[in-house]
Amino acid sequence: MDLTPSPDDHRFRQRARDWLGANAPRHRAPAGGAGARQAATAWLARCHAAGWSGLAWPRDWGGQGLSADRLLIWYEEYARTGAPSPLDCTFVGLHHAGPTLIALGSEAQKAFHLPRILQGQSIWCQGFSEPGAGSDLASLRTSGRVEGDILVVNGQKIWSSYAEDADYQELLIRTEPGSARHRGLSWVICDMRAPGITVRPIANMAGETHFAEVFYDDVRIPLSNVVGGLHNGWATAMTTLGFERKTAAMALQLDLSVRVERLIAEAGAAPGSALAETLADLRAEAAGLRAMTWRSVLREGGTPFDGSLVRLTFAELAQRVHRLAAELLGPESLLQGPVMTDYFESYSETIAGGTAEIQRNIIAERILGLPREGRA
Repeated sequence: MDLTPSPDDHRFRQRARDWLGANAPRHRAPAGGAGARQAATAWLARCHAAGWSGLAWPRDWGGQGLSADRLLIWYEEYARTGAPSPLDCTFVGLHHAGPTLIALGSEAQKAFHLPRILQGQSIWCQGFSEPGAGSDLASLRTSGRVEGDILVVNGQKIWSSYAEDADYQELLIRTEPGSARHRGLSWVICDMRAPGITVRPIANMAGETHFAEVFYDDVRIPLSNVVGGLHNGWATAMTTLGFERKTAAMALQLDLSVRVERLIAEAGAAPGSALAETLADLRAEAAGLRAMTWRSVLREGGTPFDGSLVRLTFAELAQRVHRLAAELLGPESLLQGPVMTDYFESYSETIAGGTAEIQRNIIAERILGLPREGRA
């Protein structure tokens, strides 16, 4: 794999750097509520107007059709500029729902939803996890009963980010009576304003409420909102999660290298000190994560589980980086809202998207070929 940048790569990087430097907001967006949605959608609309929205989406559906290496360059410059976190309320639409619809949606679904997602006109959330079906997603119980051309949905989802602000939800439900595990599921587009939906925000330990529980009480969803085929939802969901574990996460992974360099600049550690050694270790680990990110995105072949290696490395490194940032400020960190928010939020990284323990099991069993862990 030759990663030597071409002259065109250099020109693209400079163009991205110039545009981000001139247009990225200088202030951190509000943490939640209407202000957060307004800031996120306004930023996405600005990116879209300048041709920087949906960079990996096909041109036929309003994207730029960029290759993975160009996308990596864009996100490196994005992180260096300190542009708004890509993990805002537009994330699910841009990186989950949109790509899934492009891959498996009907022409009508794509024509209606994709332009709205790209321009920041609609916000999506995810309805996969349940109180008894988190890392073991196949245990989900929320049901959709087929009545003519309607699905009648009952049940509960949890950890649905930005559900309170969302217009639509990518919802995974059990639609085949008597089915179990991976069989009989369906991935459907759920209108979050439909009668029978109740959203209950959940405050995390940083005091933010972008997580929520969602309850469904005889919610009626048209069968035409099924994506990828009725009762074929597991395959559709794996397509969605494939995007999450590849291109969707690269911005956060590349951002860690930038954060480490800022820590080094701000710490002023004496050469040879314990702090200097810690920072050097973090710099090396961040460089390793960057290399893993490039490799996982650009490498042909490999296994579908390579993302677990990157995900685990990122999650544990992120916690160490944010912990050190808080420790360096000492008591003053309590007055620095963004520092403490990032520190508290980092604890979710070894839980969300499959816990660190689950990722280690995947690596052991499916990459290294070790015996499966005994199940209780």
